[in-house]
Amino acid sequence: MAKKKTAASCLSCENFEYDESLGEEVCTVELDEDELYRLSDRESRGCPLYRFRDEYRIVRKQN
Repeated sequence: MAKKKTAASCLSCENFEYDESLGEEVCTVELDEDELYRLSDRESRGCPLYRFRDEYRIVRKQN
């Protein structure tokens, strides 16, 4: 049985941003058709493109 992906993890991903023209949040990773198919066909839980949104990363580097 394939596991369903949830959008919950997308909320903390730095690739997930608000698009004013669409009026909703979208994944901003640029994928071609083959990459998109492979990503949507995966049976794993996590997204390989997920990157935790850490607003304080730059500040930690400065200190």
